[in-house]
Order: sequence, then structure tokens, then C-alpha cells
Amino acid sequence: MVSSVIALSTGCSLTSSDKTEASVEQSAKTPPNILLILSDDHAWNDYSFMGHEIVKTPSLDKLAAEGVTFKRGYVPTSLCRPSLATIATGLYAYQHGITGNDPSRKLPGGKKGAEYKKQRAEIIAKIDKVKLLPNLLKEKGYVSLQTGKWWEGNFARGGFDEGMTRGFPQKGGRHGDDGLKIGREGVDIITNFMDKSSAAGKPFLVWYAPFMPHTPHTPPQRLLKKYSNLGLAESVAKYYAMIEWFDETNGQLMDHLEKTGLKDNTLVVYVSDNGWITNPKQTDRFLPKSKQSPNESGVRTPIMYSLPSQFKPQMRTEATSSIDIVPTILGAAGIDIPKELPGVNLFDNMKNQTPIERDTIFGEGFAHDMDDLNDPESTLLYRWVIDGEWKLILSYDGTNVSYQKYHDDFLVGPRLYNIKKDEYEKVDLAAKHPEIVARLSKKIADWYPVTKRKVLQK
Repeated sequence: MVSSVIALSTGCSLTSSDKTEASVEQSAKTPPNILLILSDDHAWNDYSFMGHEIVKTPSLDKLAAEGVTFKRGYVPTSLCRPSLATIATGLYAYQHGITGNDPSRKLPGGKKGAEYKKQRAEIIAKIDKVKLLPNLLKEKGYVSLQTGKWWEGNFARGGFDEGMTRGFPQKGGRHGDDGLKIGREGVDIITNFMDKSSAAGKPFLVWYAPFMPHTPHTPPQRLLKKYSNLGLAESVAKYYAMIEWFDETNGQLMDHLEKTGLKDNTLVVYVSDNGWITNPKQTDRFLPKSKQSPNESGVRTPIMYSLPSQFKPQMRTEATSSIDIVPTILGAAGIDIPKELPGVNLFDNMKNQTPIERDTIFGEGFAHDMDDLNDPESTLLYRWVIDGEWKLILSYDGTNVSYQKYHDDFLVGPRLYNIKKDEYEKVDLAAKHPEIVARLSKKIADWYPVTKRKVLQK
């Protein structure tokens, strides 16, 4: 009715160009809604838009085509808890201090002992000492919802206004409890929250971190049948079907944004917490050089940003990192970015389609179980850097009491790869280019000092 009145009073109808300009103007006045989509244990190349010939991801393909897509995105740490903590804080694991998933299983009394529970609480308490995205957004009136994976206690402890996770020490509170139902049991909690927030005139932040395609790989039979009929190993078929099931849930959220008119002014951010290569001989298990590793199949992920009112579709070739997500969201919301955040605000680069002025991406890997909770170096196993076409991985002598078989063959001397020509890291060029190893080793050393751990040599 309003648009009809305007059309009659001006003597003409609004053109698509007029609508776009109006949308941009409105977005400048109203901070964008934010939908964070966090895939779980998902290989960087297991998407249709990344060239996979079997996996079907039509919803994410559409997001990639309509938004700003970095095919060479990275997470600094290829283990879910520290990776998610980085996305919530904008800090590296060595900075926020959550370097592993759990306390050491070799504590007196083991996993069921009092000391183990005490240390789990102490790890969660680290989140109280850092600034969190939900809290940073409150100054602009944002309301926030947590769903899915969340390790750091109750959702309220993460600064969320509403949430699904009751958290440790509640039953099942290790990494999500009730929150892990999202996606697998629908997304109504999210769409209802979007509607309620919009009706109240409040911009929203949604943390959608479903336990998907994460194990247990239990896809609907209708999807599993599609992949089982291709002659794949059962474990691989289940994993691929889980990816398509996860993709369907994203389509439900995107459709809702479009149906309710929220799409233009909603910043959708997509990233996976870490990679995965399914073990073809064992269901629900992964292979080395993927999860927990510094290799491309551990740390690489597409990263996407969609904000139709501000960003034109772009396929970007630069390397980027999940460390950039918090400053970029704050930039989109018009909030001052804390000086201690090491990432880059990419908002203007995406809006103006300008190059990113950065030549290096850093990452680090720690053991699954934490040792000295107040010393990140205690379990440091890897640090790596990407500089242009080169990637250097350094291994360290940190304490590792679990998952040894995923690390033993890779705790070796410096490894150098030309990832532009060799994205599967098949040819180690360290011996051939000692000068590049030395140059990039210095970059890693200058990133932050390591004083107790030693770099392993061949």
C-alpha cells in the first residue's frame, strides 16, 4: 500500500534501481542482521561449487553465487573447540587460551575423576576473560541466539540472550547438549527467533552451529539411498548424505530470510570449523592429514559473506581466515573494532571490490587434550604460514596424550608446499628451497614468541 501511494504521488513506479538504492540507504540506517553458519567436520572441497563431482550442495552453491566467496579460506586451528572459540572472539587459540577440546585424560581418576571436572570448568572460565561477539554487538541493540555446538558452558556465559545449550556441568554439556538437536530436528527455533526479533525492530545475531555433517553420520534414508546407489563405501556414502542434509537446512534458513523480506539486510557468514577426510573402511572416523592437522584438508574451508544490499557477487582469489570474521561483522554493524583483534575488517574490501592488503595467513595446531591450562605452548604441535603461493608447516615437541596415530607421521621437520600448484600437498619442497623455509620460518617466529617448545628437524 505504501509503495502504491508513493507511485501515484510521483507519477511513476519504483524501478529496480530505485529499490536497490532505497535498500542500501535503509541498511546504512539499520545494522544488518547476522546469521553465522558454522559447518562441522566438513572438507574444503566437499561442495558442488568447489568442484566436487558427487556431493550435492544446491543451497550453499546459491549462497556462493550470490555472495562474496573466498575459495581459499582458512581456520587457524583444525579442532572444533578452539576453532569455534576463535570465531566467537576473533582471537587466535594462543590468545584466548582454549587450545584443545578437553583436559588431559591422564589426570588422576581419568575422565570421571574430580580433577578432570575441575579442569573442564577452568577451561570454560577462560571465555569470561575475553570479549565475545554477542556482547560486542549489544551496543547496537542486537539480540542473539545460540544453537548447535557450544563448548563454553551455558549459552548465557557466551553473551547470548537466548540459546539451546545448558552447558557443563549439566548432563551432556560437554559441547552442546540440547543445542545439538538443531538442524537434525529442524530449524524452527531459529526462524521463530528471527521473526520475533524483526517484529520488535531488533537486529539479530544467530549462531547456527549444527552437529552436521559431524558424526554420528545418520542421514535420512532418502538421502543415503542416493549415495549408496553410487557404489561408494558405506562410510563415504553416509558422510556425503550428511552434507546434503546439512545443505537442506541452510536452504530452509535462506528461504525464510527471503520470504520474510530480511534477506537484503542480513549478513550471512559461512565457514567450517575444520576439515575432514572420511575413513573408507570405518564409519564415523577420519583419516590423518584432515581434522587436527595443519594440512589443507584440516585447515582450509570456503568462507562466504552475503549481504545483498551491500555486496555484489564476487569470487575472490585471496586467502582469508576465520580470524577476520569478528572484525568484519563489527565493521558491517558500524561498531569500533577492539585494537587487540588480529584479524582484518573485510567489509570495505567486499563492498568496494578492492584487494585485501595482507600477504600472510597464520595458523597453529595443538593436541586434542590440554596439559598445562595456563600455558598454550605445553601442547603446541604445529605452526604454519601461507605467504603467496607458499605454505610452510613447522612441527613442535608439545605434549600429546591422545590421537597419536593422527599426528605421529606428521610430527617431522619443516614442510614446504607450493599450494597454488599443489593444493593437496603431495610434494614437499623444503629441501629444494631452504631459503624460502628460512624466510617463512622467521615470519612464524615473528608472529608470536615460542620459548619452551622446540621446532622439530628432520
